[in-house]
Amino acid sequence: MSEVEGKRFPDRAAREYLKQIFKLEEREGPREGPVQTSELAHAMGLTAPAVTDMAKKLAERALVDYKPYHGLRLTPLGRREATRALRRHRIVERFLTDMLGFPWSDAHDLAVQFEHEIPEVVETRLYSALHKPISCPHGFPIPDVPEDSFPAVMTLYELEPGEVSEVATVLEEGPDILGFIDSLGLWPGSRVEILTKMPFDGPLVLRANGVERTVGQRLARVVTVRPVVRSRHIETRH
Repeated sequence: MSEVEGKRFPDRAAREYLKQIFKLEEREGPREGPVQTSELAHAMGLTAPAVTDMAKKLAERALVDYKPYHGLRLTPLGRREATRALRRHRIVERFLTDMLGFPWSDAHDLAVQFEHEIPEVVETRLYSALHKPISCPHGFPIPDVPEDSFPAVMTLYELEPGEVSEVATVLEEGPDILGFIDSLGLWPGSRVEILTKMPFDGPLVLRANGVERTVGQRLARVVTVRPVVRSRHIETRH
């Protein structure tokens, strides 16, 4: 039993905070600065005072380093607990899609509703029954250690005309936006080729799974892709 479990912590709410802080820290690669409480409040749909109160509680249990007006970041213990929570969440998402047939756009919200009640032994058997998947339906790794939690990716909007890549992950998890992304054929594993990139933060014209689409820059920053192979020149961009 970990030190945190010995204190009956983190509970359900705290685990959701830890997961979200970790996602913000690693959203597009490791960040240098701390996560701001206002940023965390926006991501979780909560008030700033509520987030500040929880930040203090997490700091008391050595799960985050928190300084008022300077933000917070996970401690090594916090990263380990966040990784455990993310692993369970992503296994449950796989259970919902692969075994129960729910669409990938609904998996996140459904998993949050009951993932915290699953005993660890059930989580372990679910993982085995699913044939030990390596990623969740949204393309994120099912991690054993914090370093495995997020892949090395770039946003779809960073691609240039003529470049070909594969969708890696989707950074937002709401069913509406995931449903729309699904309708565009931009689910993880999809092949994409950039045809045109409009100037001044304009939209992308791309081909996804053989179908030409126009994607706005905001949406193109939510979808990430793997390292790029150019279609018009034989070279790789790292």
